[in-house]
Amino acid sequence: MYVAEAKVYPRAVSGRFANWRWIMVALTQAFFYGMPWLQWQGRQALLFDLDAGRFYVLGLVLYPQDFIYLAALLVIAALGLFFFTALAGRLWCGYACPQTVYTEMFMWLERHTEGDRQARMRLDRAPWGAEKLARKSAKHASWVALALVTGFSFVGYFTPIRALGSSLLQLGLSPWEWFWVLFYAGATYGNAGWLREQMCKYICPYARFQSALIDADSLIITYDEKRGEPRGSRARKVAALDLGQGDCVDCTLCVQVCPTGIDIRKGLQNECIGCAACIDVCDQVMDKLGAPRGLIRYATENGVKQQWTPRQMLARALRPRVLIYGSVLLALCIGFATSLWRRPDFQVDVLKDRNTLARQVENGAIENVYRLQLMNRTERPLTLHIEVDGLDGLYRVGPAEVVLPPAAIHAQVLQLRLPAEQAARLGSGSRPIHFRLEGQGGRGSRVDSSASFYLPR
Repeated sequence: MYVAEAKVYPRAVSGRFANWRWIMVALTQAFFYGMPWLQWQGRQALLFDLDAGRFYVLGLVLYPQDFIYLAALLVIAALGLFFFTALAGRLWCGYACPQTVYTEMFMWLERHTEGDRQARMRLDRAPWGAEKLARKSAKHASWVALALVTGFSFVGYFTPIRALGSSLLQLGLSPWEWFWVLFYAGATYGNAGWLREQMCKYICPYARFQSALIDADSLIITYDEKRGEPRGSRARKVAALDLGQGDCVDCTLCVQVCPTGIDIRKGLQNECIGCAACIDVCDQVMDKLGAPRGLIRYATENGVKQQWTPRQMLARALRPRVLIYGSVLLALCIGFATSLWRRPDFQVDVLKDRNTLARQVENGAIENVYRLQLMNRTERPLTLHIEVDGLDGLYRVGPAEVVLPPAAIHAQVLQLRLPAEQAARLGSGSRPIHFRLEGQGGRGSRVDSSASFYLPR
């Protein structure tokens, strides 16, 4: 329990799955680093302006009151994770998880400054000298540079990145901007440079509950024990059957390339992130030996045991739990998209003046005062027409229309009056009324809201 864990020195590997990992690195980081610089109608396309309380997502303007959309996105993301895990194991971890992506980038820098696995191991064992100091310094300098760019890009989602860049050149960032740039940079440097596989093995909870999401028909990385055992080394041109051995030559390359340092030949383990590095290197060994590929491959537990073909394993993919996850996920996505599409251009909250519930004005009319809290959810001016009904004879004092500036919050005071004869006929108490606001800018929309009209005794 108290023994220090051995440092993992992953070996570089090439192959089709390694290529896919780098494609995902390129796609995710092109989005992360590039999105803050993308402009949309004269402003940053993706900006979470916490000071103004507005969140811009391409053509959408969201407010803190729209938090329900964030909650819905989190639910969709969780169900999506359940769905893909039940279907194909930890593909997210192996190809798109930020921990995996940044660890891959940091290891690339490490290999270019310290060398591959054996060179790094020799360098760590060597006494400190000029070469070791130079290589270590170059590695950490490149790590710090990448981490700082990452921290700057992260803050660029909350402060317009062009203004942030100008302030940075003048060393004029605010204290909070300095804090978050350095904090996020430090987290990136620590997680991807030092913790690495420890995050996946001990800190991330996903490894712990994935066992509840997969079953014997989930697609995972498997070692074909029937074909590979018993292990033993042999010459390239010697057939395994001639020696009474399996195809595995016990080269341990699958262990050396594993970023978490596990031996996949021991079966599926919590530490396996599904990156398929062991598949790439094992296929290369099989090619050199003249043996068929697939000793380590993507397959299902049932598929390996019963030697099913890929078509037979695929037929088992559409099982009840996958169909349930998929149906619920599809329904939520449709509901989320429909809600966004039908979202009104503006929002209205009707607040009754609590200081004076009702008062008598000229000619004995009864007046109630309301405050309309209006929120423009678009980036164009909106002209709103206000109508009120629910009581005969009720009329409005003040403008019938109000103009909302783009992406603005506006408070409009509105007085409603009821003639004395109608008020006397109704008596005292409260009566329900309805506000109807209709937008006339762009495609327009309509919002209804209910309130109460108070009649004094």
